[in-house]
Amino acid sequence: MNKNFLDDIVRAQKRGEPRGITAICSAHPWVLRTAMLQRRETLLIESTCNQVNQFGGYSGMTPADFVAYVRRLAGETGFPWERVMLGGDHLGPHVWQAEGAERAMAKAVEMVRAYVRAGYTKIHLDASMRLADDPPGPPAPEVIADRAAQMARAAEELAREPGRAGALRYVIGTEVPVPGGAQAAAGVEVTSVERGHESIEIHRQAFCRVGVAEAWERLIAVVVQPGVEFGDDFVLAYQSAKAQPLAAFIERAPGLVYEAHSTDYQTPAALRALVRDHFAILKVGPGLTFAYREALVALAMMEAELFPPRERSGLLETLEAAMLRHPEHWQKYYHGTPEEQAFKRRYSFSDRVRYYWAFPEVQAAVERLMRNLERKKPWPLTLISQFAPQAYEKIRAGALENSPQAVIRARVERVLEEYALAEGGGDAMWNAASPG
Repeated sequence: MNKNFLDDIVRAQKRGEPRGITAICSAHPWVLRTAMLQRRETLLIESTCNQVNQFGGYSGMTPADFVAYVRRLAGETGFPWERVMLGGDHLGPHVWQAEGAERAMAKAVEMVRAYVRAGYTKIHLDASMRLADDPPGPPAPEVIADRAAQMARAAEELAREPGRAGALRYVIGTEVPVPGGAQAAAGVEVTSVERGHESIEIHRQAFCRVGVAEAWERLIAVVVQPGVEFGDDFVLAYQSAKAQPLAAFIERAPGLVYEAHSTDYQTPAALRALVRDHFAILKVGPGLTFAYREALVALAMMEAELFPPRERSGLLETLEAAMLRHPEHWQKYYHGTPEEQAFKRRYSFSDRVRYYWAFPEVQAAVERLMRNLERKKPWPLTLISQFAPQAYEKIRAGALENSPQAVIRARVERVLEEYALAEGGGDAMWNAASPG
């Protein structure tokens, strides 16, 4: 891993260069393989505390498991392992909010240790949530900072081991939307400069109190709310003018940039504006699996035109059945009538369907779909034009193979390319000659 790459981004920003990096917040193999096949330089991949933790998380992977998984994909795609940077997102007691502070924080500290021990080097500390025996309401900023500092101390204890010294880079702050996206398009409040400054200063004091002032020197970014959000069927676009006070403030903060969460579905122009305004770390996750879902739905619709019902994969029906049998990943996020919920299960920007692709019966249906479509190669161009017009244009231009795998990859690539163009700097661009 190029452990100084984030430092390079920060230094470039402080020189007035609009440089950034995309944080890919997805464990989906199609997303990660596509990124690895395109990327020339450092690839930043992140996992969240509820997705990956010492107990397995909803992915069933510990931090060490996730590292091994990403390493295997890098080997399969030929991506140099030393160019992979791993980040832990929202590391803190979120998973254990129903427990008292002592137990929840003990588990959070052990999780941070597991992340560092496994080889993660970008650590986002987030202790903003109320725990079971906390007073009513959100925790005080001082409590949040003290808990973050406890986790930083645990990380630093491991980081002092041979080969790890000085490798960790920290992110603090948590002004992000609730998990699952917003419920209304009414807008979100941009973080005030006063609140951003207070958060930084309170965290600095807490780090010093627990004896990890040296870790504070490796703080590279602060999470704030720049005014971006998405919900089931809307996207709140970035408005640069509203974030100018924040942009001016961070210019005066030595060694710091912003990290922007929920940038999914922003336009290419908005992504470039975010980087220009010093939101140098752009987090994207659901937008990538949404693109994968779009491609699979298009392929299933093509299959329906090419095969009689008895020979079809039944992918969409299998996916819907899995979501109905296991509603825990979507039920508290998708509201409305049964018909409205059914629509959201398939088409929502929140993309809660991403939790179901790993189910064995869904994987089997995807494999049947791919086998069916492989039997019909080359597909009729008219069918591709109808259901995958962007892939059709690339196929006609000779830039894309006429295959189901290529159609999926092209759809995910389109999202990744928008982020790469926003990053700036020639060494962070995507490889346009990636295999079809």
